[in-house]
Amino acid sequence: MALTKVTRSGITDDSINAAKIEDGTIVDADITPGTITNAKLAGSIANAKLANSSITINGSAISLGGSVSAGSLAWQSVVVSDGSTVTTMVAGRGYFVNNTSAAGIVKLPGSASAGDTIAIKDYAGNFGTNKLTIQRNGHNIQGIANDSLIGTNRASVVLVYIDATKGWLFTNESNVADLQNKGYTEATGGTVTTSGDFKIHTFTGDGNFVVSQAGFGPSQLTKVDYLVLAGGGGGGSGNNSPTPVKYGGGGGAGGYRESKDTDISSPHTGSPVAASTGITISAQTYPITVGGGGSGAPAGAGTPSPTGPPTPGNPGSNSVFSTITSAGGGAGGNSISPRSGREGGSGGGAGGRAGGYTGGPGAGNTPPVSPPQGFPGGTGSPSPCSGHPRGAGGGGATEKGANVASNPTPGDGRGGNGADSSITGSPVKRAGGGGADGPGGRINNPVDYGGGGTGGAVVNKGGGGSGQAGGVGNSGSKGIVIIRYKYQN
Repeated sequence: MALTKVTRSGITDDSINAAKIEDGTIVDADITPGTITNAKLAGSIANAKLANSSITINGSAISLGGSVSAGSLAWQSVVVSDGSTVTTMVAGRGYFVNNTSAAGIVKLPGSASAGDTIAIKDYAGNFGTNKLTIQRNGHNIQGIANDSLIGTNRASVVLVYIDATKGWLFTNESNVADLQNKGYTEATGGTVTTSGDFKIHTFTGDGNFVVSQAGFGPSQLTKVDYLVLAGGGGGGSGNNSPTPVKYGGGGGAGGYRESKDTDISSPHTGSPVAASTGITISAQTYPITVGGGGSGAPAGAGTPSPTGPPTPGNPGSNSVFSTITSAGGGAGGNSISPRSGREGGSGGGAGGRAGGYTGGPGAGNTPPVSPPQGFPGGTGSPSPCSGHPRGAGGGGATEKGANVASNPTPGDGRGGNGADSSITGSPVKRAGGGGADGPGGRINNPVDYGGGGTGGAVVNKGGGGSGQAGGVGNSGSKGIVIIRYKYQN
């Protein structure tokens, strides 16, 4: 007969252990309530012998016998955050952040599990002045792959990680603005104006574009558009003796580089040569260089002469912003060998001489970039040439300098047209080539684009200087740097 019950009097204390009981042999129904007491159990029951061997706290499984802190955060000592150091936060902790001296940055953990919790509190009550950036560190925040920005005084937030889709969610927000509202760029430098929702920094001389807060979020907030225009090249000189008169070529316009980024969605009209990609910026100082115009060639009165022979002009200087360098305009050629215009952002026009001794055009877009930053200059009077030989026009941002025909007519030697852009909010013409002197070119030069005509090159338009006969060649004009970005909705 099977043994169905063993009374307590039949069992010696400590005589039954786990090794003597087959798994599953004893079930609850076989044990009379109150039969087994602590005194009857020697040692412990392994977790493997239990149906439920762990409990779940804040989304994490904790084995029986383990330890965990539940229901509270471990608040840390005050964190001083001034942007120079970045505190990587740890789940289960709270952080008092002091941004008294400057805008600060904290970073979420690199790895996270469901239920991980972090709290942040404005210690000094000045997040409205010195904003706090919360770097996402590879995870989404509120379901978006963006950092977050806290910009209100005495703000406090609690973030809880849920999954890879939503990432960290704000479960408690106090004294905060819309944390989904992405940060806009904040910067200083140059002359600052606005046009709609866009801010424009204009540099007419060297300076610094200082970005204190780089925009983040959609790509349209992380980029800036630019117009970087170098100094124009100076005009060449000719000579009045021996006759006939010889003419210097016009200087080339300074290299013209512009962007109208499709992501930024700016409503302004860019020039035909504008690139479709702007520059992604970060919080730092960007030195700005604005190139000066090249000086015109000195007067030449013949060869030999106390005043010296006619000479080419001088090239313009480069303008620089970040990764964008625009080359100075090429100098206009002179009326004696080699007579050719010089290369540059836009090329200088060739000088001219009797008998068709003429030089070639200076190359534009040198060094080459895409879209091109300028065009070549023109070619001087060919042989045979009736009437006075003339120099050729310098290249402009959108057109080569005009060649001079065998029988020069008004308009020959005209500088090439520049570019028209409304990056500042209204249309402005810039970067025209310098015209060659004489009854043809110079007086018909497109001076609206800033190239040297009868009035000389226009300052900060990067135009080339006009060539001369006997007199001093006109200098090219100084360039300009313009930066545009979105600063509000």
